[in-house]
Amino acid sequence: MARKWFIFFGELQPILTNSRPKKDLAKKLLQASLAVGIICLIPEQLIAASLPSVSPLQATEDSQLVQTGRKLYETGQFLAAIKVWQLSLQAYQKQNDVANQAMVLSNLSLAYQQLGQWEEATKAIASSLKLLPPSTAKNLPILAQALNTQGSLQLSLGQSQEALNTWVQATATYTQAKDETGIARSLINQSLALQALGFYRRALATLNSVNQNLQKQPDSLVKIAGLRNLGNGLRVVGDLEQSQQILQQSLTLAQKLNSTPDVGSALFSLGNTARAQKDNKAALKYYKQATNTSSGILKTQAQLNQLSLLIETNQTVAAKSLLPQIKTEIASLPLSSKAIYAQIDFAQSLQELPTPDLAEIAQLLAISVQQAQSFGDKRAQAYALSNLGQLYVQTQQWENAQKLTEQSLVIAQSINAPDIAYRSSWQLGQIFKAQGKLTKAIAAYTESVSLLKSLRNDLVAINPEVQFSFREEVEPVYRELVDLLLSKDNPTVTQENLIQARAVIESLQVAQLDNFFREACIEGNSILIDSLADKEDQSAAIIYPIILGDRTEVILKLPNAPLTHYTITKSQPQVEKTLETLRLKLTEPDTIKEVKALSQEVYSWLIQPAEAQIAKSGAKTLVFVLDGALQNIPMATLYDGKQYLVEKYAVTLSPGLQLLAPQPLPQNGLKALTAGLSIAPANSPYPALPAVKAEFNLIKQAGVATNQLLDENFTRKSLARAIDSTDFNIVHLATHGQFSSQAKDTFILAADGEINVKQLDNLLRNANGGKSRNPNSPEAISLLVLSACETAVGDKRAALGLAGVAIRAGARSTLASLWQIDDEATALFIGEFYRELANNKITKAEALRRAQVSFLKNYPNYSRPSYWGAYVLIGNWL
Repeated sequence: MARKWFIFFGELQPILTNSRPKKDLAKKLLQASLAVGIICLIPEQLIAASLPSVSPLQATEDSQLVQTGRKLYETGQFLAAIKVWQLSLQAYQKQNDVANQAMVLSNLSLAYQQLGQWEEATKAIASSLKLLPPSTAKNLPILAQALNTQGSLQLSLGQSQEALNTWVQATATYTQAKDETGIARSLINQSLALQALGFYRRALATLNSVNQNLQKQPDSLVKIAGLRNLGNGLRVVGDLEQSQQILQQSLTLAQKLNSTPDVGSALFSLGNTARAQKDNKAALKYYKQATNTSSGILKTQAQLNQLSLLIETNQTVAAKSLLPQIKTEIASLPLSSKAIYAQIDFAQSLQELPTPDLAEIAQLLAISVQQAQSFGDKRAQAYALSNLGQLYVQTQQWENAQKLTEQSLVIAQSINAPDIAYRSSWQLGQIFKAQGKLTKAIAAYTESVSLLKSLRNDLVAINPEVQFSFREEVEPVYRELVDLLLSKDNPTVTQENLIQARAVIESLQVAQLDNFFREACIEGNSILIDSLADKEDQSAAIIYPIILGDRTEVILKLPNAPLTHYTITKSQPQVEKTLETLRLKLTEPDTIKEVKALSQEVYSWLIQPAEAQIAKSGAKTLVFVLDGALQNIPMATLYDGKQYLVEKYAVTLSPGLQLLAPQPLPQNGLKALTAGLSIAPANSPYPALPAVKAEFNLIKQAGVATNQLLDENFTRKSLARAIDSTDFNIVHLATHGQFSSQAKDTFILAADGEINVKQLDNLLRNANGGKSRNPNSPEAISLLVLSACETAVGDKRAALGLAGVAIRAGARSTLASLWQIDDEATALFIGEFYRELANNKITKAEALRRAQVSFLKNYPNYSRPSYWGAYVLIGNWL
C-alpha cells in the first residue's frame, strides 16, 4: 500500500509505498493531507523580497536574519524559524518596510501551518495580504507568494474551493510578474485543489499543461524541481507511467547540471513511483542509489523506505542489516519535524519485524512524543501519542492505552487534524470494546466514521493507493461499528441501531463508488429507497445483508413497517467460500445439482428466516442492497428446495439506499437507441455475435421503435451523434463489454475500439449540451441495457464496475449480464423481456421476472440458471 511521508516545503514530497497494518494508515492519510496543500514555493522563493531602503549594513543584517530563518525552516526547525522571523519582522516594522514585512509574514504563516497552529497562520497571512495592494507592480512577486501561502492554508483547513480560487489569483499575479516558474508552481497547486474537489480530469489537464510549459523552459535547477513536483503530482493522481517518465527527465537534467541533491531527490521519487507500480526490485535499486547519493534527512528517508520494502517482501535478513545504519542516521539528525517523523516511521518498521523488541519501540515513540512537545509540533505529538497508545493496545495495558489515545485525540481535534483524530477515535473504540464498555465504544466508532466521511472527499479519493487502503484497511472501522450496533452482547438492538447500521455500510459503499470514478457518483435528486417502497410501490421488500467477520446480519424493510433484523451464524470466510463456488458453478454446464444445493444454502441464510414475514406482507418485489461477495451472485437463482426465488418474486438490485427520483417507462411509445456488433472488430480478441441482428429484430417485433447502429456504423462518434439527435427513453447496447473493480478496465466494445466507462458516461450525459439527458429530466434515460457484457475474470470486486456504470450512466435502471451466455439465447431472452415490457402494464422488475420464468419453463435448452440467471436489474424497479 502507499505510505505517505512528511511533506517537505518546496515540493510535493515523494509518496512512499508500503504495506502496513491498519495502524499505519493514519500516517498515509496524514502525509497525503499535507501533500494536498503544501507544494507552494521552491526554496529559492521562500525569502523573495524587495530591496530594503536602508543602509547597506542594516540591509545585510536584516537579510541574514531572513536567511537564517529560511535555513531553519528548510531543516524542519519551524519553531526556531518563527522566532528568527519574528525578530526580522520587528526590524522591518521599525523601518516601515512594508514589502519585506509582507514577505516575512507570509513565511511565518507557512511555519505556523507546519506546526498546526492554524489561528496564528491565518492571522499572519491576512496581515501579509493587507500590506500588499495588488496595483503595486514591484510587489507582485511577494503578493503571488502570499497568495500561494494562503491557498496552502485554505486547503489544509479543508477549504478546497477557496484554495482553488486563491491559486487562480496567484497564477494571474505570476503572469503579471512574467514569472514562468511561479506560473507553473501555482498551476500545480491548482491541480491539487481540483483533486481535492474531485475534478480529476481537470487536474490532469492542468498538470499536462504545466508539463508542456516546463519542456519549453531552459535547463535550470528550477526546472528540475518543477519536473520533480510534476512527477510526484502525477503519481498522486495515479498516472504512474507518466510520473516515471517525468521523474526520469528530472533525474537526467539533474545529472546534466551536476546537482547532487537533485539527483538524490529524483532517485528517491523514482523509487516511490516504482513501488507504486509494484516493481519492488526497481524501487529497492532506486532507494539504494538515493541513499548513496544523498545526505541528511533524504538519506534517512531512502533507508527507511528501503527497510519497509524489505520487510514487506519478507527479506528479513537484509532488513535487519540496515538497522544499525538507520539508528546512526536518525541519531545524527538535528531535531526537526522531519526527524521526529523519521523516528516514528522507524518504530513502525521495527514493529513489523518477527519478534519485535516492544521495549525499544516504546522508547522510540516516547522520545518522539517528548521531542514533538518540546519542538512545538502538535501534529507530530498527536501522531506519536496515537502510535504509542496502539502499542499499549497490543499489550492489553488498557489504562495506559486509553490515556495516551485520549491525549492524541484532544490534540488532533485542537489543531483540526481529522486524519489523526479518526485513528485515535477508532483506537479508543477498540479500547472501550475490549473493556466491555459498549455505549462508549459505539460513540467512539461513530466519531471515527464521521471523520472518515470528511476525509473521503477531501483526501482519500486523491491517490489510488490511499483509496485501496481506504477500501481494504479502513473498511474494518465501518464493519466493527456495525458489529457493535448489532452485537449479540447488546441487550436491545433498537430501530436507531438498525438505521445507523445501514447508514454506516451505505457510506462505505458510496465511498467505494466515489473511489472507482475518483469523483462523486451520486448526482441528481435522489430519494431514500425506503420512501420509494412505502409510497410509490407498497409491494416491495428491501433486504440488506451485511457481512461481518464472524457472522452476517440481515436487515429487512417490509412495506410500511419498521426495520427488523436476523443473524446468519456463518463466518465471513465460510460465506465467501460458498458464494465463490456457487458463482463458478452457475457459469459451468451440467452443474444443476450443485447449483441448486448451493443456492438453497444461500436461500436459507438470506430469505428463509423471514420467509413467512415477507409472504404475509404481500410483497411482490424483493430489492437487494448487497454487500461484498454477495454482489457477484444473481439473487433470482436462490432456491428454496422446490422453486427458484424468481418464480415467486420479481428480483432487483440497488447499489445503495438512495435512488434517482422514480419515473416509470411510458406504457406506450417505447423508443430505443440500439447499437451493437454482430461482427468481430479487426485485431480484436472478441468473437463475433451474429445473433445481434436477430436481437434487434426481436426488439422491433415487440413493438419498440428503434434507431439502429450496427457493426461498422457503431463507433464512438456515431453513438455520440445518435444520442445527441435521437429521441429515445431506452439505450440498448448489444456488444462485448467488461465490468471491473477498476474504472480503466470497465468498458464496452465499438467498431473502432473500447469505450471506457468514463467515456460512456460522457456520451450518455452530454447530449444537446448535457441538458436533455439530466437524470431528473423527463427525457432522462429510463433504461440502459447491456446485453453481452460480463464481469472480469478473477476480480472479486468486479460488480463494483457494474454498479458504477448503472449510477454514472444517468439511467434510472440498468439491465446487464453478469456473465456471457450463448449468443442465440441472449437474443431470445432480450426478445422475451421487451415483449413483456412493451405489451403489459408492469414494472421493469416484473418484465425481467417473466422473461426469466419463461426461459425456465418454456425453453428446455436454456432452462438452466446459467442462461436466465445472468441478467440483473439495478436501480429503479418501477
